[in-house]
Amino acid sequence: MFLVDLDFFALNLSIPRMAQDLSVAATDMQWVISGYMLALAAFLIPGGRLGDILGRRRMLIGGLVLFGTAAILCGTASSAGVLIAFRVVQGVGAAILFPICIAVVTNAFPPERCKRAIGNLYGIGALATAIGPFVGGVVTGELGWRWVLLMQAPIAAAAIALAVLGVRESRDETVPRHIDLPGLLAVALGIATVTFAIDRGQTWGWTSLATLGTIVAGIALLVGFGLIEARVRWPLVDLSLFRNVPYVVVTMAGTVANTCFVATLFAATLYLQQVEGRSPLDAGLIFLAASATLAVAGPLSGVLGERFDIPRLMGLAIVVGAVGLFALSADVALGVYLPALAVFGMGYGFCWSLSSIGTQTVVPEERAGEASGVTLAIVVGVAGLCVALAAALIEVIAGGLTGEGDAIQSILRVLAVASGVLGVVLTLARGRARR
Repeated sequence: MFLVDLDFFALNLSIPRMAQDLSVAATDMQWVISGYMLALAAFLIPGGRLGDILGRRRMLIGGLVLFGTAAILCGTASSAGVLIAFRVVQGVGAAILFPICIAVVTNAFPPERCKRAIGNLYGIGALATAIGPFVGGVVTGELGWRWVLLMQAPIAAAAIALAVLGVRESRDETVPRHIDLPGLLAVALGIATVTFAIDRGQTWGWTSLATLGTIVAGIALLVGFGLIEARVRWPLVDLSLFRNVPYVVVTMAGTVANTCFVATLFAATLYLQQVEGRSPLDAGLIFLAASATLAVAGPLSGVLGERFDIPRLMGLAIVVGAVGLFALSADVALGVYLPALAVFGMGYGFCWSLSSIGTQTVVPEERAGEASGVTLAIVVGVAGLCVALAAALIEVIAGGLTGEGDAIQSILRVLAVASGVLGVVLTLARGRARR
């Protein structure tokens, strides 16, 4: 978990230096990130379920080998095309690691300790999120961008050694070791196609035939996936998962929290640098206020998740995050902005951690990887879509009567109010259900 988060948040700062060294435009090098995210989104569901079917320890080690090897090949790449290709491979490795990390922890601990263990896992990931930009900037400046990738190999090797020594094998014993290949291809290609269209939407034009046609093709593949899963004997995803109301509620709340966090991270970065004229370093330091509380939220979510109703906790966490976000949407002094960021990070970060804790407690243990993969695919995919929409809206609104600063503040205000209302409804609904 630490490795995957460190890779993503550290490498973002290396893009300009990569482009310069490989003699390509910085906009073209954005595919180092986009290609990785495309593969990550496409393989989250298959990655989690393959661990259930083939063995979680085996797939965890396999994912680490794939991720670490791809990091070395990326770090020694001689051209932009080779680098981007191996970043796609690394994204597949990350898609295997992310849900299986959670499933392995779920199966390693007794039920009474599981929630706290998953919370600690998210705390470790949040630590990498917090230090990632700093590590990326320092390593790129002192050693070069290649070392941001190469340093991941020894971390992966250490994780492999720990997995070999300390992780017991577990799998879903109720199903044969049979892989639903048609379903796997349909869901991977469907998610990849929709994600690709969203990534290219601003370049192609959101109403262009290319964008709309690609989105329709992706949706058709996902509909086909649903039809396949409803008919095969051993599906990749059991569709009854979506009839599990607590699972759906937890996934929906986690999606709202992650969408608000990621969209705000994007919009506030633009605001601090392009509206207030701050440097990237200054903006990164300011965001440490949110990163610090996000890191605390992981372990805390595990402790409180053991004692209280998780959907209700998630509703309260969303309300707390919305209060911080509403303050960020106003033109306030830095003395107010920093505490608001801290409250924002705590609330939405707490809910993000609880989404995985909650899904693991409302599904059978043998389907832990499947549930984790589906939740992560929805939470990450919807957030990616909303960031793309936020970017387009900022451009449209800023081009009207208001400037970019007013456009960003308006979008953040809408996010704060909408998520806050949802958090209140979720809290009250759970309270009535318990009574």
